Parts: sequence; structure tokens; C-alpha cells
Amino acid sequence: MTVTHTPAPAVGRLGFARHEDVDLFVERLDAFERGELSADDWRGFRLLNGVYGQRQDGVMMIRAKLPAGIATPAQLRALADIADTHGGGKGHVTTRQNVQYHFVPTADVESALRTLADAGITTKEACGHSVRNWTCCPFAGVAAGEPFDPTPYVEALARHLLRGPYSSTLPRKLKPSLGGCCGTDCSQAFINDLGFLARTRDGAIGFQLLAGGGLSTLRRSALVVDEFVPAADLLDAADAVVRVFHRIGNRHNRAKARLKWAIDKLGAAAFIAEVAAERALIAAEGGTPLELPAPPPPPVRRPALPQATAAADGYAAWAADSVRPQKQPGFAAVVIRLVLGDITGAQLRALADVAVHHGEGEVRTTNEQNLVLRWVPTAKLPALHRELAAVGLARAGANSLADVTSCPGASSCKLAVTHSRGLASVLTEVLDARPDLVAAAKGLDIKVSGCPHGCGQHYIAGIGFQGGMRKVAGKPAPQYLVYVGGGIGAAGASFGRLVGKVPARKVAAALEKLLELYVSLAQASGRTGAGAWDGAPTEVLRATLGALTELAEADATPDDFIDLGTTAPFEVASGDGECAA
Repeated sequence: MTVTHTPAPAVGRLGFARHEDVDLFVERLDAFERGELSADDWRGFRLLNGVYGQRQDGVMMIRAKLPAGIATPAQLRALADIADTHGGGKGHVTTRQNVQYHFVPTADVESALRTLADAGITTKEACGHSVRNWTCCPFAGVAAGEPFDPTPYVEALARHLLRGPYSSTLPRKLKPSLGGCCGTDCSQAFINDLGFLARTRDGAIGFQLLAGGGLSTLRRSALVVDEFVPAADLLDAADAVVRVFHRIGNRHNRAKARLKWAIDKLGAAAFIAEVAAERALIAAEGGTPLELPAPPPPPVRRPALPQATAAADGYAAWAADSVRPQKQPGFAAVVIRLVLGDITGAQLRALADVAVHHGEGEVRTTNEQNLVLRWVPTAKLPALHRELAAVGLARAGANSLADVTSCPGASSCKLAVTHSRGLASVLTEVLDARPDLVAAAKGLDIKVSGCPHGCGQHYIAGIGFQGGMRKVAGKPAPQYLVYVGGGIGAAGASFGRLVGKVPARKVAAALEKLLELYVSLAQASGRTGAGAWDGAPTEVLRATLGALTELAEADATPDDFIDLGTTAPFEVASGDGECAA
């Protein structure tokens, strides 16, 4: 098969949106309101167009789909407009590199979708039983050690499968990923249903093909389906996995409908054979030539801004974690830390200008809920720091232990048990106040989820917390299940061990105990990160938590029955969450 290039777009990147998608959304909404479309049919259609229901009546969540996490300045300004007009002043970067808006009034949904479409941003297949957003390493193209830049390939995949014949009629959602860093898995391909990792063989470029990864109640590190798929066969290989899943996936039990369940039932060897047979069939049908998008034109640079003559206060601490040298000499990539993934409309607008003044003319989101600005001349770093600091985006500790990841939790999600953002906020404050502890525990990360589904990815965290409930004196009290030792590397994903269940108000103290143990383990073994936990038996970890796992009736206080981040008495009000729909 041949590999061809499409013409470069006149300005920026070619968008993924179609205005007719929004027109059809409005038509179906009108039909539902006239009683011509059932509630179930409307719900399924609405989800396939990136619009979720929330716990609260009268408001929705909208998910803007950003393949590879890429946003241009025009798109950043559109995202800012949505935040200010419909999203309560902020957007939220997710672990799948999307941008979400919560508490959008139902009456505002059409306007929000049209604003996004005008900027080339789609919500199509951002939710529902579809091929979801393609994640990619945010350092693709600038990371040392990568065999080649995978960015155009992930863009080609996203464009090829979007609105495809199978992509919105699957048995369950299919989360895809493509990355290229050697020795790591920045794109998290090993926990996705479909993953590709850039490889070379005998001078040729291609990808390792993975399938069946996932978190939730059945954790799986993805199966290696093919060690090397030539780049020209990339689209056909992806099509094959999607077709096989469409055919063999469980359509009767939603709880066991993800691809990993189908692979378990069929067996690894049989599944690999099914994919190979499907690829042969696709080839016999003529296949799909791989058309790579041309790179976007360089940004039109505005007049040079005055350069800071000296670094501002806080520059060194910020640069220690935020600045990453690129493989291109003289340039750096900068991680912008967003607390819990939140960013205001004003900050998004400021970034649109910063990306042009100092970077490549676009930004990328990350699966740690941050942003990355690339191609920053190293001489401009002090000036960049000043501009970011002026809009509250120069927080130190990016991707450190203090940079806690969290799902939205019970603040909006129907499935969540606890307000995970409440705990994440508390832990962030505790750790930001303890830079000594954060430095000593280098190599660890913390992730929080409000329920077992793991949208906060706590199963692959160095320390992960999962929301739960216990009864004390017959009353529900919030608690968190504690996992340690999870992570993703070049060989696959490892999932944390459950070492205890801690009442919500005691989690911060439990974290400090675990970090003290981690530091001693790392010093004794010479290992950092998730691997340092290997030297501690589960019994030792449980003993470390000790009495912190207990909550006797006689010792309970009124606060123990109130979830973190809330003021109302705790209750489990989880329902039919639409992220599982």
C-alpha cells in the first residue's frame, strides 16, 4: 500500500468537526421533545455526540474530543468561550486528553456544540459505545529516543475511524492510544482497548499492535497482537481490531462487554488469529491507503516581546519539574500544571497568545491532566515563566507527587461513590506544603477515583485511592481503598495491591505513613517509583496503615460522616452512570 500526503491546510490543523453533526443533534432533540424518539434512543444518540447527563437535573456534561490532545490557538479561544459562557468559568482536562465542561445548562448545549464546531472541535463519538478519543504522548516529535514522530499517524487513525461504519455501533466503548517513546508508555497503550507503539525494523517504520488493556473491576495489561505492523498497514490493522470487536463483543451484558472480556473468553491465540484473518479479508477487499496529514504551517510570529533580563521569583522551582529539554538543541517542552485538570477561560485565552509568542503555535493536553507547550527557545524560558505566572499557570511541581490526578467523582458523576476531587484537593494542599517529602518520594504519583471504574486511573498509580463506603453505627461514612505499586512501563502495565481501607478524614495521615515507608524502601533497594514497593510484603504495608484503617463508633466525629469537599451528610447516591453506558 502507498503512503500519500494530503495538502497542508491554509491555517493551523484541519479540524475534525462537521456542522451537520450539530444539525442532526438538534433534529433528534426536537424529535425527542415531540415524543417521536424514546428516552433510551435519545440517550444513546446524545452520548454518541459527547453529551452526558449528570447527577443534577437540568445540566449536562459536554466532552470536547481532542485527538492526540492537540489544540490550536483558535481552538483554545473557543474552549475559553465555552468555559465562560456555559461552563461556569472553567474547563477540565481529562485523563484521556479531552476537555470537559460540567454543569452546562441543557438549554445551552446547542450553542456550545456550535461554538466548538466553528473551531473544528468535534464531540462526535466522545462518549457512548464508540471508538473514543485517541491519546498520544504529548512529547511526540520532540522526545529523545523515539524512533519517529507518531503525531501524523494518530491524526490519520482518528480521522479514518471517526464516523466509520463500525465506530459508533460497538458492543461497548473502545479506548485507543498511539505513542512512540522508547522505554516508557507515555500514551498508556497498555491500558487501552487498542494501542499502537512506534517501532522500527530493518530501517522500516511501523508499530507494535496491542489490544485488550483496561482498568476497572477486571484489570488487564494489553495483549501483544502483532510485534510489527508496517506503517502502510496501520489503518487496516486498526480496522481489523474494531471489526473483530464489533462481531465478537458481548452485547447482552454491559458489565462484561469491553474488548478485554471478549479476549478472555475467546483466548489470546484465538483472538490473534481472528485479527489476522480480518486483516487478510480487508487486504483482499483492497484495504485503505494511509494518507498522512501534512504538518501544520509554522505559526505567524508576532513582534518579539521584551525578554526578561533575570529570572523571576519561583523560576528555579518551576523549571525543575516543568521544563524538559527537547531532542532539538536549543528548545524545550514546558509542562503547565493544572490543579485537578481545571483551567479558566481567561487562562485558555492567555495560552492561545503564549503558544504563538513562545511555542509552536499549539498546545497539547496530557493524561496527567496538564498541558504541554513545546518548541520554546530555551532563552525565552524566563519570559515564558513570567507570562504564565501572571495568569496563575506557573505552579511548580508538574508531574511530581504533589500533582494529583482525579476523576470528577460524585460532584457530577452518577456512578461515583465519593467526591474524589475533595480528597485530591486535600492531598494537593498537604503535599504542596511538604516539598521535602515530595522530593524524597520522587518517582511516585497519586491518582484518585470516586468508584471502582477507575477513571482517575488509581490502579496504575504509585499510590492510588478508590472511593468507597463503610457503615459506622448504622450510618454511611466515606472511605478510600488504598492501592500501592501500580504503573506502566515498556513491558506493560502493573496494577497496585490493595493494602487497606481508610476513612476519608484519615487518608492524608495514611499517605504520610506510606510515603515514609516508601522513602526507606527506596533508599534500601536503590529503586524508585512503583518498583520500590516490591520489597514490602502486603502485610507490612497493611501494618503501616495500622489503626488508621479503623473507625469505631465511640471515636467517630460528625466530620467522619461528611465527605471531603462537601458539607452535607454522606450518602451513597450512585446510579446508572452514563460513562458506563
